[in-house]
Amino acid sequence: MDLSLSTETLGDRTVVRVGGEIDVYTAPKLREQLVELVNDGNYHLVVDMEGVDFLDSTGLGVLVGGLKRVRAHEGSLRLVCNQERILKIFRITGLTKVFPIHTSVDDAVAATD
Repeated sequence: MDLSLSTETLGDRTVVRVGGEIDVYTAPKLREQLVELVNDGNYHLVVDMEGVDFLDSTGLGVLVGGLKRVRAHEGSLRLVCNQERILKIFRITGLTKVFPIHTSVDDAVAATD
């Protein structure tokens, strides 16, 4: 399966909508998108993962790398996900303590955490 990416700006947040599988084959596409956004001065990102069917360790690494990039500019990276199979990966790896995870894009955009 392929990876689909789209972006939109909501206030001071840039929302990256991700669909499909984030794995060893598709993760570089997401990495490039996040790097490009940060290089263009977008330091407050929301990654909407509602359309993600699969996430592996490579995908987790890309998200952590994106978080490090935005934090280097005093930014933030919030995730949107309410799919149990994806949330379980974040819980098992302890990344629920690293990423703010919201149930909707609106909640993530409005959050001040």
